[in-house]
Amino acid sequence: MSPETKKLFNILLLGVSFMFIFTAFQTCGNIAQTVITNLNSTDFHGSGYTSMSIIYGVFSASNLVSPSVVAIVGPQLSMVVSGIFYSLYIAVFIQPATWTFYTASVFIGIAAAVLWTAQGNCLTVNSDENTIGRNSGVFWALLQFSLFFGNLYIYFAWQGKTHISESDRRTVFIALTVISLVGTVLFFLIRKQEDTKAPGEEDSVNEILGDSSSAQGKMTRAVAAFKKSIKLSFTKEILLLSVTTAYTGLELTFFSGVYGTCIGAVNRFGSEEKSLIGLSGIFIGVGEILGGGLFGLLSKNNHFGRNPVVMLGIIVHFIAFYLIFFNMPSDAPIAPMEGTDDVAYMIPSKEVAIFCSFLLGLGDSCFNTQLLSILGFLYSEDSAPAFAIFKFVQSICAAVAYFYSNYFLLQWQLLIMVVVGFFGTITFFTVEWEAAAALAARGSDYSSI
Repeated sequence: MSPETKKLFNILLLGVSFMFIFTAFQTCGNIAQTVITNLNSTDFHGSGYTSMSIIYGVFSASNLVSPSVVAIVGPQLSMVVSGIFYSLYIAVFIQPATWTFYTASVFIGIAAAVLWTAQGNCLTVNSDENTIGRNSGVFWALLQFSLFFGNLYIYFAWQGKTHISESDRRTVFIALTVISLVGTVLFFLIRKQEDTKAPGEEDSVNEILGDSSSAQGKMTRAVAAFKKSIKLSFTKEILLLSVTTAYTGLELTFFSGVYGTCIGAVNRFGSEEKSLIGLSGIFIGVGEILGGGLFGLLSKNNHFGRNPVVMLGIIVHFIAFYLIFFNMPSDAPIAPMEGTDDVAYMIPSKEVAIFCSFLLGLGDSCFNTQLLSILGFLYSEDSAPAFAIFKFVQSICAAVAYFYSNYFLLQWQLLIMVVVGFFGTITFFTVEWEAAAALAARGSDYSSI
């Protein structure tokens, strides 16, 4: 197997592994609040929004040290151990208790930071400046198949149900736990890349994630990774991209947790309101897969860079927010177990609701594929710290969004995303223009990015 074929194999395997794990986790997140609402008449008194807020809060803090963890244990083992913690979190829903639910939320926050830092490193070391755009798109498309399969099951299994029984819950979460474990095992098949640098050529990826097995060597790499994270945090490019990343955290919270809850709370959708949560997740996945696949395939022939894709993303999202504002009752995110009978500015339409799900997924893929691409391009030699900072900012904003989702009416959540999305688009444009100018200065072809 040639080196390039091996790298592509690793990217495909990375995407498939994440697809299995996040088939379980994203389906869990999409239905968690609905399932928990049906549990709150028992001794269980947890909140799906609060759990997600804990996860992303711990996630954000853990990103400060995750490059050091990846430096010590290596990206492959980091992903395997993290996958196990994802499976444990999902398994908690089989027989939930308030204390195990929140404890698992803390541990999966730590695991998520390590998992995504290792993923960023794995993506970067298996790419170069000519393939990073393609590989980012391919990985993202495979990852987002996770939204399709789990939610397809939810749509058919919960058809016509207005209450989720104990048997329904256990069946779903046992299956999701097994699926997550399958994805974890697949990480073992990723093949390690040999060092292709010329002798004596410095490579900070190898410096951070080297092969030295001595305790002193590991500690040196851990300290170096932490210092690089701090240093990169204050660079102009990272500060500008942090605004864009903050927006992806806010809209991640909205489409992965809040919007499904809103659909499930609208009583005017009738007996389909719970199964529509699954259908919504499917169409979010369709948008994500379409975007990731399309932008990955077109990256080699794109002579205009990343900005048009990000512009498409913000336009698509603004259209979705406008339609959601008109279609969904303002109290839908915080409605009680009985749901809401309120009406917004139009009679709630199932077709409009599902179309908005597609737009949310498509817009999200626009932003995330281009952020993965530009980070891998700008920081090819500092991938672990750069991706850790990316996930730090994204997750802390997601945590804040999950927290205020307990209290804010729908229109205020939409307004926050509109404002942050507008400024995040401008800051991304600024970084991309500077990257294009730097490429031109050294005589490279802009289309190669």
